[in-house]
Amino acid sequence: MRGSQVLASGTRRAAAMKAWRTIALHTAVAAGFMFLLQRYGLSATLESSLLWAIVFGGCAAGLAYSQANR
Repeated sequence: MRGSQVLASGTRRAAAMKAWRTIALHTAVAAGFMFLLQRYGLSATLESSLLWAIVFGGCAAGLAYSQANR
């Protein structure tokens, strides 16, 4: 019984780490995409591009978190 509990705990921990890795990846990609789009595609200022990247990355993190916890 104890061995199966340890295995289940390790599996849950691995799944949780994978979920956080996925959330971080989605956040970074979304923020990077929005920064590049704003800065070079739309010729926005650096401050505006960074602000949009932070907002867009935060939204992507929220969506990825809700999907990971489904």
